[in-house]
Amino acid sequence: VQLVESGGGLMQAVESLTLSCTYSRRDYRDHVMGWFRETPGRERKFVAAISWNSESKYFEDSVKGRFAISRDNAKNTLYLQMNSLKPEDTAGYYCAAPQLGTYYWHGPQTFQFWGQGTQVTVSL
Repeated sequence: VQLVESGGGLMQAVESLTLSCTYSRRDYRDHVMGWFRETPGRERKFVAAISWNSESKYFEDSVKGRFAISRDNAKNTLYLQMNSLKPEDTAGYYCAAPQLGTYYWHGPQTFQFWGQGTQVTVSL
C-alpha cells in the first residue's frame, strides 16, 4: 500500500492544522487506519486511529480533546485535525495502515505500514 501524507507546515502555538493521507488501495476502506509521529532520536509514537466506519476512535493521551481523526472512504483519504497546537507537537507525522486482513484496532501494534511523513513544526 502507498500512503501519502500532506498538509504539514510551520505553525504557531494555539493554531490549527489538518493533515491528509491518501491510501492507494481501496481494500483499506474497511480497515482501521492511524497516525503516528516521530521526533529525531526518539521512537515513533501512536497518535490516533479510526475504525473503518468511523464509529470508533482512539487517541494518545496528550492529544485527547485537541486532535480529531476522520476519514473519507470514497476518497481513500484519512485526516488528522490538530487544534490548540503546542511546541511539543512538533514532529514528523506518519499515516499508518495495517496488514491486509487486520481490520480492527489491537493497539498501536496494529499497524505495519507508514507513509513518508509530513513535518509539523510548532513555535511559541
